[in-house]
Amino acid sequence: MAQPDNKKFFENLTGAGKAIAVLTSGGDAQGMNAAVRAVVRMGIYVGAKVYFVHEGYQGMVDGGDNIKEAKWESVSSMLQVGGTVIGSARCKDFRTHEGRLKAAHNLVKRGITNLCVIGGDGSLTGANLFREEWSGLLAELVQQDLIDEEAAQKYSALHIVGMVGSIDNDFCGTDMTIGTDSALHRIIEVVDAIMTTAQSHQRTFVLEVMGRHCGYLALVSALACGADWVLIPEMPPEDGWEDKMCQKLSATRSRGSRLNIIIVAEGAIDRHGKAITSSIVKDLVVQCLGFDTRVTILGHVQRGGTPSAFDRILASRMGVEAVLALLETTANTPACVVSLCGNQSVRLPLMECVQMTQQVQKAMDEKKFEEAVRLRGRSFENNLRTYKLLAHRKPESELPHSNYNVAVLNVGAPAAGMNAAVRSAVRVGISEGHKMFAVSDGFEGFYKGQIKEVKWADVGGWTGQGGSLLGTKRTLPAKYIEKIAEQIRKYNINALLVIGGFEALECLLQLNDARSHCEEFCIPLCMLPATISNNVPGTDLSIGADTALNAIVETCDRIKQSASGTKHRVFIIETMGGYCGYLASVGGLAAGADAAYIYEEPFDIRDLQSNVEHLTEKMKTSIQRGLILRNENSNENYTTDFIYQLYSEEGRGVFDCRKNVLGHMQQGGAPSPFDRNFGTKIAAKAMQWITKKLNESYRQGRVFANTEDSACLLGMRRRAMVFQPVVQLKDETDFVHRIPKEQWWLKLRPLMKILAKYKTSYDVSDSGQLEHVVLNRPRESEATAAI
Repeated sequence: MAQPDNKKFFENLTGAGKAIAVLTSGGDAQGMNAAVRAVVRMGIYVGAKVYFVHEGYQGMVDGGDNIKEAKWESVSSMLQVGGTVIGSARCKDFRTHEGRLKAAHNLVKRGITNLCVIGGDGSLTGANLFREEWSGLLAELVQQDLIDEEAAQKYSALHIVGMVGSIDNDFCGTDMTIGTDSALHRIIEVVDAIMTTAQSHQRTFVLEVMGRHCGYLALVSALACGADWVLIPEMPPEDGWEDKMCQKLSATRSRGSRLNIIIVAEGAIDRHGKAITSSIVKDLVVQCLGFDTRVTILGHVQRGGTPSAFDRILASRMGVEAVLALLETTANTPACVVSLCGNQSVRLPLMECVQMTQQVQKAMDEKKFEEAVRLRGRSFENNLRTYKLLAHRKPESELPHSNYNVAVLNVGAPAAGMNAAVRSAVRVGISEGHKMFAVSDGFEGFYKGQIKEVKWADVGGWTGQGGSLLGTKRTLPAKYIEKIAEQIRKYNINALLVIGGFEALECLLQLNDARSHCEEFCIPLCMLPATISNNVPGTDLSIGADTALNAIVETCDRIKQSASGTKHRVFIIETMGGYCGYLASVGGLAAGADAAYIYEEPFDIRDLQSNVEHLTEKMKTSIQRGLILRNENSNENYTTDFIYQLYSEEGRGVFDCRKNVLGHMQQGGAPSPFDRNFGTKIAAKAMQWITKKLNESYRQGRVFANTEDSACLLGMRRRAMVFQPVVQLKDETDFVHRIPKEQWWLKLRPLMKILAKYKTSYDVSDSGQLEHVVLNRPRESEATAAI
């Protein structure tokens, strides 16, 4: 169905006269506060009254001061706070009919008929039951003379929209729940720290992570750190696993490794339903191998700390989407949950998701473990398959022998996650029977012959390393085509995997052009986007951008904190990105910025003046800090110094200014869990594509591939991972400014403005539409935005 005119459509969604209540229920999760903030500010923006319900359903039952109207300033300075500032509680009273009757009375008294519930499947199931009983509860309240008929008629329908806040990522229908990415950050921080001490003492560490019913955290953290063994409830190990695990640990040590990491989900079981605890695993290793072994139980550390950039952005997007969904509901609209599919928001019927989540547990209870993994969804299946592929090396006798040689190299600036991608490519390539070659220093090293074969063990421990261990240069191949062709002949290279940013795209285009006069380049060519700038056409996300965003957000948090208790202050922060405003815009959304200046949205002195006036007005309230982000190449005249001086002069007497240029710290540091897993999974997918292309193009004793679809970029497009011929990306590219002509994240910019109290037009054409839960999506739509 065609969408109406966007602006008109948005204006039709006025919340005037509506009341929305937001509550957090069940276990807390980092990012819940960002979701609450987005609901409150978007609700106020559209003219609705928004209420906090403190202490979850208990506060709704108890009423009184637990249900308070929220103001714009009520949610200031909470974006970076973990947990939930409005409180959460398990509530027995709400499970009773009498408790729900009290809750209904408390809502009707305030005219609230729109509920935004942030919690797990139990909290959302309770909300749906409340909605189904609503008319009956109102009838009872009329009978008891607690409300009149007019109120019962006026508030006759209760509308519910859910957002899933759970660190376990155990809710079917969404690729990622609020809090999961932050929990992975906590786990990986601990694992990285433990690996250094384990290496020093040649120790084995057994780490127990949360996940009573869902092994997502254990599985993904094992993938992110290259753990030797992982135990999860959905896929119990086969009988005799004890011997297999000890053989694997022993083999790893015999290849020169000084440590072993085993990750155990707290709900891990064997095939007979018997619990496998971290202490059982430790005793087993000590008895069988005699290794010095330690246990670390992470516990509630995983729930704590500040939310990651991913969780803040996810929660902000979902919070805004939840308000839009509430404004669009009718009496016949089913309760829905706002979900993430790939890189896109979707709305799904709440009970369909709950029922599928319950089916997972039923399958596990019935020992149908393959079915449980399938029900968890494509993302979970992909993680498990990729982990098995990378962690368990087959004996040489079982490996296929392809006789193909595949080279991998990094091009352009270093990006966190490149090493994880190289490790994955090398190991998957070896599993496919290929000889893998690593090229040092990009195409510069290629033409100089800095090429050597790499084995399985050579890339051990690479996932957590920042930068590029292979070395990377910006050198393009055009000048050295003959020398590179000579090296391809010398090493008999049959396929090339290039990992890098915009330069990597230019390199592939040049190699593709060289095919017409140089047969050596008539081989499968594949590129993986890896750049902090996220400026490569053909993909929504690039390896390294998430780590850079976290660096920006952490720095902004610290900078804002430095002003606490001081007079009103505005910070001007310069980010990297070349001409691409991704880091400034999305970093601004995650950090709660007031404005972000970028090249893609031209601005002039009037815009700067308007922003100063806006900040001046805000500073007259209780808000004490302002944050402005500027992309490094946003405007050649309105430099960071110019903007700093303008704000300092115009804000004199109201606020003072500070500036900070973040520089190369955005490129450094250990890769985030997202980048480790994104790099790992897309490199594995790329190597499988290369194998397929090699087999397709092998004729008369040689590889010959010169079709458009044999030189591709693998990128994420909305919900799908897609291989796109690089020649087709030419028309989508602004080569002068090294950016795509269309960028999806520009649609997020109005969200930042709305949440910063600017009046702006908001394009709702891309907002989620109610869909049904689909278990098996098409193969190509393996959404790996969910790590």
